[in-house]
Amino acid sequence: MADPIELYYWPTPNGWKVSIALEEMELPYHTNLIDIGKGDQFDPAFLKIAPNNRMPAIIDPDGPGGEPISLFESGAILMYLARKTGRFYGSTERDRIAVEQWLMWQMGGVGPMAGQAHHFLKYAPQLDPPQDLPYAKDRYRAEVARLYGVLDRRLAETEYVAGDFYSIADMSIWGWASLWEGQQQVLEDKPHFARWLEVMGARPGVQAGRALFAELRGDHRDKQAQNVLFRR
Repeated sequence: MADPIELYYWPTPNGWKVSIALEEMELPYHTNLIDIGKGDQFDPAFLKIAPNNRMPAIIDPDGPGGEPISLFESGAILMYLARKTGRFYGSTERDRIAVEQWLMWQMGGVGPMAGQAHHFLKYAPQLDPPQDLPYAKDRYRAEVARLYGVLDRRLAETEYVAGDFYSIADMSIWGWASLWEGQQQVLEDKPHFARWLEVMGARPGVQAGRALFAELRGDHRDKQAQNVLFRR
């Protein structure tokens, strides 16, 4: 049996992308917790794997040519794992182009914008001193709504994000999209998005990836954690 992939992880939407992929691809893995509230992401040993001091990251002991390889950036990890297993990347070049297009859409749009929405709507008002900024709240709430509208229109035409097949593009988007309530969004005007959320949430691999160390997920109200996460 192959040695397990080393997963460097904390239960956040970005971490879920890779834990879900590993579960869906049925790859053995070992979880190394990177407590982002305590600053584990700045540890020199971790920075050798993830120089941008962000999780998730992986080390695959059975990389190209049978040699170990480390990867950071969730999108790059998803693409690597999909190529490694030959799964969830479509079956044609046109499929792969569609997957990569929507994966990049998530990396450049949904992830950063939903993250900013969470920050300004949920965390910033709790800082000491509080940072309750109506302009920032309105800006990111509206941009997330726009992005979810794009997704809803896409899903009116296709079963999954990249087409009629489930892919790493779906895995990349679901974590942030599943937290739509915290981003102060509504589903009534996005029926296709709502349908996709339900289908995704029913998948055993998605459930298992989301459940990985879920009990450790916090709200970052602790001042020490805020100082680490929201350095200014």
